Amino acid sequence: MLKVKALLIVLLVLVQDGVCVPAQAPLEMPPAYTKPRHKLQGRFLHITDMHPDPYYRVGSSEKKACHRGKPKEGKRPAGYYGLPFSDCDSPFSLTNYTLDFLDREWAEEIDFVIWTGDSARHDSDRRRPRTTAEIYELNSALAKKMEHVFVRRGIPVVPSIGNNDVWRSVLWPGPNSITARFSSIWRAFVPFPSYQVFQRGGYYSVEVIPDAVAVISLNTMYFYDSNTAVGGCARSDPQDPGTYSLTGWKGMQVWLSGHIPPSSRNFYSECYVRYLELSLRFQDTILGHVYGHMNMDHFFLLDAEQLGNGTTRSRDTSPVADDRDPMRVLKHMKKELYKLLLQEFSDLPHAQNLNHDNYAVVNVAPSVVPTYLPSFRIFAYNTTGEAYKPGQLGRVEQPGPPPSRSLRNVSGALCEQEEYADTWRCHLEERWHSSPESPSRTNKLWTPIGFAQYTLRKMDKADESHLPKFKLEYVTFPARALHPPPDMDEAGDATAINGTTTSVAGGIEAESRKFWYPIPRRHLPRTLRNSTITKSRKFAPYELEDLTIPSWTALAQRLGQAKSKRLRQKFRQYMYMGQGEA
Repeated sequence: MLKVKALLIVLLVLVQDGVCVPAQAPLEMPPAYTKPRHKLQGRFLHITDMHPDPYYRVGSSEKKACHRGKPKEGKRPAGYYGLPFSDCDSPFSLTNYTLDFLDREWAEEIDFVIWTGDSARHDSDRRRPRTTAEIYELNSALAKKMEHVFVRRGIPVVPSIGNNDVWRSVLWPGPNSITARFSSIWRAFVPFPSYQVFQRGGYYSVEVIPDAVAVISLNTMYFYDSNTAVGGCARSDPQDPGTYSLTGWKGMQVWLSGHIPPSSRNFYSECYVRYLELSLRFQDTILGHVYGHMNMDHFFLLDAEQLGNGTTRSRDTSPVADDRDPMRVLKHMKKELYKLLLQEFSDLPHAQNLNHDNYAVVNVAPSVVPTYLPSFRIFAYNTTGEAYKPGQLGRVEQPGPPPSRSLRNVSGALCEQEEYADTWRCHLEERWHSSPESPSRTNKLWTPIGFAQYTLRKMDKADESHLPKFKLEYVTFPARALHPPPDMDEAGDATAINGTTTSVAGGIEAESRKFWYPIPRRHLPRTLRNSTITKSRKFAPYELEDLTIPSWTALAQRLGQAKSKRLRQKFRQYMYMGQGEA
């Protein structure tokens, strides 16, 4: 067990009635009780963008935000569990069904939950404008449901503030009434010692595995360039709430989470530079980056080269959404995202020339709201082996002293230009910490090894009597990694090697010496339950051995090759869930 180490997040900030809804109402849960934390399962849930809508009406028109009216002939009416591939938000029947499913099928199989925001409807109906009271009420209803499903079992839940969780996507520096209200709504999630910090900045951290792994919930509203109440992390304004530094991570591995993905098209430019620099400075400490907001399944790379030139906007791949004109601006940008990603992937250096010190990987999950199909992800991670000690400078396999790399060093000649002289690029000289032996670079204790993505099917014909079904869409694992290796018998007993028990994909090394399934067999489709199946183009086309930076960059390189037509087809299919380009 690691010694107790404090995780400190220092954010410099300025210290500064009920709503009537229609008959449809959120499910109110009894006060949650909390059990002691259970034995580690080696999995966690990522869920995002639920967007419950109290005004949703079954049979109504998409043109009227699924609130009223009848659709024109040939157009689909709003379904009982939502209208897939539409601009409508989620009926409570969908959000309740999703969380009830997780309660019944997955809650005992996971260790913690990352919930990346947007827990209120879009402001997409001029006849029913949103109010602050409604936003709070919807967030409160979902928070109570999450408490009932997870917290009562001792499972930590780490939510984030989304742009639709504040009115008009505007959040002033705290303390303010919004951060105060969310600290009350999320009292079961935000650790008590973090209350004061949360009320100032809307961010906090949770040790989801005590003394070992933390999840940091960043308040991306202070980086979001549609939030006009902040200054955009300008170096000249140290009290801007987006100006932050992260320290005190020694002995701890962390996940960075938030609502809006870190992109130069989403973030103020200086906020984006700060985030990218932070990701590379603490590469040996950060296990991964998980976000929502975009509704589309994809990943993209943060690249040190973007810090060394002035063209970050042209190279970035994650389009901006403007929710003050909900989904309209984003909709046409979605059509371009696939092409933009392939272009960036094709620009990567060849494998032999690629320096993994220069990269971080951002995973963006699809939403529960049926912009496409309601979805959630189950990540599996390694719980075996010895703990890595963060703090290695540079690539340790190289002879001689480690290279001295910092943002200032990478920016180089750019800092000689007057327009960059007073920017963060030219004034951050802290050394970057990276190592091929860290959990973000090689499969060891706490390394994420893969995820399974589930989507809700058969929604069009579903009602109270005919339920839709969550089914596996795909896994990142190789199909062979889902079952015991050949050296294990049917009972799951492993052949001991040097006195230790073998394990596949970094699974839990149980005293009973039974194989640990990264995804429980009952949650696999019938074809993947067959242990003789070692490959599956339908469910396991990526065949990633783990979710380290080398694995993701190798997948990006494969996708960047024009000859990888089948792989590209699958990537596009997962991004748009079978609906072409939108």
